Amino acid sequence: MADGLLSQDEIDALLNGSDELDELTPEEIDAMGEIGNISMGTAATTLYTLLGQKVTITTPKVEVTTLKKMYDDITVPHVLIKISYKTGIEGMNLLAIKEEDVKIITDLMMGGDGTNVSDELTDMHLSAISEAMNQMVGSSSTSLSQMLGETIDIQPPEAIRNNSDGIDYDEIGLDSDETITVTSFQMKIGELIDSEIMQIMPIEVSRQLVEKLSQPEEEIVDEPVVERELEPIVETPTPAKTVSATPRENPIQNERKVNAQPLELNNFSDNIDTKYYNNDIELIKEVPLEITVELGRTHKKISEILEVGEGTIIELNSIVGESLNILANGKMIAKGEVVVVDENYGVRITDIIKPEKIIERI
Repeated sequence: MADGLLSQDEIDALLNGSDELDELTPEEIDAMGEIGNISMGTAATTLYTLLGQKVTITTPKVEVTTLKKMYDDITVPHVLIKISYKTGIEGMNLLAIKEEDVKIITDLMMGGDGTNVSDELTDMHLSAISEAMNQMVGSSSTSLSQMLGETIDIQPPEAIRNNSDGIDYDEIGLDSDETITVTSFQMKIGELIDSEIMQIMPIEVSRQLVEKLSQPEEEIVDEPVVERELEPIVETPTPAKTVSATPRENPIQNERKVNAQPLELNNFSDNIDTKYYNNDIELIKEVPLEITVELGRTHKKISEILEVGEGTIIELNSIVGESLNILANGKMIAKGEVVVVDENYGVRITDIIKPEKIIERI
């Protein structure tokens, strides 16, 4: 700038903005990849527990860019999961998941097979994926705490959907030109999902993690070697010894004599049949037991239970006319059949388990 005037290049730079990014060093990028690898490895185990499907998350790829450039490269609708740190780290990060993957995960969490995917993304999908990410990121934070030696905790995640105008930067809490690190993972869930999940962090948050991971190595100071002159060895002739004719004493004879006796163990073979507990049944006759008659059992998914209403018939695994199980405190003690006594139902016992087996079950 000369005489207070801007050059054309300076004007273009102000209008277009600078393309320079606050880059990470190769060592910092490797550290971010290691952090993501360990965190997502634990998260995959948690997701497997939630969905009952094999979950595989591959080695991550780390890239430094801006939020706007990252979002411009996205070609399909995504759901952003906003995760704010509560303890250990200042800031937040985002998880970006495809809408189609969110619907599949939600269907699996509701007890479906992952194929019942509706066309519209609803609040139920956002609530379910928030809970899934809450458990995933919670478990990964635990692994991160163990790795860094410091407690890392998060706030409950918030799911953000796309609007018709694209991403809402104000709702996310980040500027469009803010420098971020994008850690991309290839995620496979059974045969249903083969997709990508991205972890997005402001570069300041990434550097906090890298600084906590990097521990300064202690310098090893080499002590100087002191050279010393060796004194010459002078050999002195050994005088001749006079050999005495007195016989040597046996050192064993001079030791203190100890009376050793073999250890005698009590013989328990004669007491094998002896009972040391009181088997008087009178002592426990007044103990109350809950008697239950079981008609049968069945297994239902949560989605099927939610559809139960008045008039719904639930089929049991028992066959008509089959004996009913009679339980005491939840343990089966006998079998029987239903009878009617006056106006009340009753059970006639048809088979009793052996008494010793009943005591074991109770």
